[in-house]
Amino acid sequence: MSLAERIETLAGQGGALDRREALAAFAELKDGLNRGAIRAAEKEGETWVVRAWVKKGILLGFRLGQVTAMDVADGAWRFFDKDTFPLKTLTPESGVRVVPGGTSIRDGSYVAPGVTIMPPAFVNVGAYVGEGTMIDSHALVGSCAQVGKRVHISAGAQIGGVLEPVGELPVIIEDDVLVGGNCGVYEGAIVRAGAVLGAGVILTGGTPVYDVPRGAEYRK
Repeated sequence: MSLAERIETLAGQGGALDRREALAAFAELKDGLNRGAIRAAEKEGETWVVRAWVKKGILLGFRLGQVTAMDVADGAWRFFDKDTFPLKTLTPESGVRVVPGGTSIRDGSYVAPGVTIMPPAFVNVGAYVGEGTMIDSHALVGSCAQVGKRVHISAGAQIGGVLEPVGELPVIIEDDVLVGGNCGVYEGAIVRAGAVLGAGVILTGGTPVYDVPRGAEYRK
C-alpha cells in the first residue's frame, strides 16, 4: 500500500490502532513534510487541491503522542508537548536564517533555503514556506499553510492554520506576495501571486473582494 492508503486505513481504526505500524507511517509522513516532498495542498493547473490524507496523518500523530517535557539548549529552555511533535532540527546546511529571540519551528514543516525568520515567530506542523521568504517578528504560519517563494510576511501578520476539517483547503499564499503588518489571513483564503495586502487587512475564505475600478466582485 502507498503511504496515503496506509494512513487512511490507520486513521479509521479508532481504538484498535496498531501503534507500531501507525508510528512508522507517521514517521514516514513527517519525513516527507520536513523535506517538502509531501504537502497538505498542491496546485494542479490553476487550482489548489487539499491532500486530506496528509491532514489525517498529522492528526494521527496527535493521537499517538504523549505529553512530555522537552529540553532545548542543554535544559536552558523547557517546554511540554506531544513527543511526536518536537522542534524541527535545522543545521547551517539547511540554509535557513533564524535570528535568536524566541522563534519555534515545529517538526513536520518545510522551511526552504533562503528563508529568514525574525523573532519571535511560529511555524506550525504541515506548513510549507518557499525559498527566499521573510517571516517578520510576531508572525504566525499556521498548520498546513502553504507559503510560496519570495513572500514577505510582515510583523504581526497571522497566516492561519486549517488542520480540521481535513477536507478543507488550508490558507494559500502564492509567490511574491506582500502581507502587510498585522494582517490576518484565515479559513482557507487564497492570496494569488504578486498580490499586496495592506497593513491590517483581515481576509477569510468567505471574504468578498470588491474591485472598484472594474465594478467587479470576486469570491473564492
